[in-house]
Amino acid sequence: MTATAASHTDLLQARLGDLRAERDAALAETRQEAVGDIVDRATNVEASIRLGSLDDRIAALEREIDEARRVEHVEGVVTLGDPVVLDLGDGPESFVVGSVEQVAAGIEAVTPTSPLGQAILGAAVGTTVTYAPRRGVSLSATIVSVG
Repeated sequence: MTATAASHTDLLQARLGDLRAERDAALAETRQEAVGDIVDRATNVEASIRLGSLDDRIAALEREIDEARRVEHVEGVVTLGDPVVLDLGDGPESFVVGSVEQVAAGIEAVTPTSPLGQAILGAAVGTTVTYAPRRGVSLSATIVSVG
């Protein structure tokens, strides 16, 4: 595993810890006795829904961490977890090819399932890719650097 991949995994592990703490708090709310008025019980239902959502996010992040550990990095080619500099037409901008959880943690990320992410994954430095962010719109991005 490269240093970049290790730092990506460390970041995801930290985010996983945050989500697990958030889940523990939501679980504590759902365990409150169903006493009080209808507003109190509605809060408990909301906590249960939130708990389910957090469980889904935790499972997805665990899968992403596992995948990140198995990805082999190729020098000069965009892979999951790489910092990448892209020129989207307004000059170079820095991103990390990563998850929605990284975006939630305040990191500028291009998710691998987004149209741009799908276009750049596996592409080499110097390549200009075309992607469609929505139907009828075609944009291009040049990969300036990776790593």
